[in-house]
Amino acid sequence: MPAPAPEPLSSPLSIWIVNPFDDIPGENLPPMRYWSLARVLASRGHDVTWWTCTWSHRRKAIRALPRDIREDENFGVRLVAVRPYEKNVSLARLGSHRDFGKNFERLANESIASGQMERPDIILASLPPLESPAAAARLARRLDATLVVDVQDLWPETFERLVPGPAFFRRLVTPLLLRKMRATRQAVLEGADAVSFTTQTYADALHGEVAPGTPTHVCYLGAYPQEFPATAPLVNHVPLLGGIGEAAMPLQCVYSGSLEVGQDLDALVAAARQLAAQGTAVTIHVAGAGRMEPLVRRAADTIGGACHIEMHGLLGRHEYVKLLASCDVGLVLVRPESQVVVPNKACDYAAAGLALVNSLPGELERLIETHAAGLAYTAGDGHSLAEVITKLATDRRLLKDMRHNARRLAAAEFDRERIYPQFADWLELLP
Repeated sequence: MPAPAPEPLSSPLSIWIVNPFDDIPGENLPPMRYWSLARVLASRGHDVTWWTCTWSHRRKAIRALPRDIREDENFGVRLVAVRPYEKNVSLARLGSHRDFGKNFERLANESIASGQMERPDIILASLPPLESPAAAARLARRLDATLVVDVQDLWPETFERLVPGPAFFRRLVTPLLLRKMRATRQAVLEGADAVSFTTQTYADALHGEVAPGTPTHVCYLGAYPQEFPATAPLVNHVPLLGGIGEAAMPLQCVYSGSLEVGQDLDALVAAARQLAAQGTAVTIHVAGAGRMEPLVRRAADTIGGACHIEMHGLLGRHEYVKLLASCDVGLVLVRPESQVVVPNKACDYAAAGLALVNSLPGELERLIETHAAGLAYTAGDGHSLAEVITKLATDRRLLKDMRHNARRLAAAEFDRERIYPQFADWLELLP
């Protein structure tokens, strides 16, 4: 019989979270990873400070702090000045990352030297970017704090797809272009006291860069199934509810997230045109913003008939939850070369009980197959995407089975009410 797990520490800790990307309280968007983790840690009595930047990565706008964050959330947020950027892939963004790392380290040193802040027991820094965990590593050494690196992405490998030229050329040139960034990442991971990952895929890929014996933990980005109404119950695998003529009702599909080059939006537009031409009744809801938004809006204006695209822009929390709850299918339209494995949108769709239509091979595909929670299509192939959507539109029993199974997937793997307390337990045992 295995020994019981040790109890988390009961004494309060001072914990810094260092991440410039996630939305913060007051931005009226669904809580993501670090907001969720900060809430759990603060609810246990820990003194939590989240260091982020003055530029909103999602909204591409200057952000300001609401006055009552500490009262409402029970944790603090510190803004670090950075230059703005409009494109997710740009020299300006890399410069903004350098600003964040440099200014975070300076502000942290000044705040502690002046007595404004106490020395942290734990510094948890997200990777990417590279500059802030490198700064966090220097601070942790100087302040005798425990450094935790939280790996959210394979960075800088995600840049490989942007190198121009044929594949053999990219294989030759990429190691030279990204050598310094990879060396920085390896130094940060080797020097970390503990490393957490958002997927097992990332943990496996970077295993060789983490020092032997270093504590590790995997916690998906996750979602809150509790926010969404339950899907129709099944009795002997038959849906309990389902009206006459339901198959004639338009299938409600949703894509949420950034409208950027790394998303498979050309395939979405091509699929919508095919569905309209063949008379398949589908409404495709698009909630998000980005450089590809004009392309999708032009398609929405020109595609008519049985299938149409409805644009929503960036939604606040209430509207976002309401939209997902009104849909049947969640579209995970991500190009595999982006190196994304289990994106936020997949967790949200499963939590809402949506059948998942997915382009990503690997870990997410295995999770969906294991739970029979959706179908795969070939990335970049609008015809393949249209075929999968048509299958779900015409087989409503399959659709309901998959929607029910998606909720089971969310409960088993993505429920933040379960996985983030486990993440917090692991952190509490580190110092």
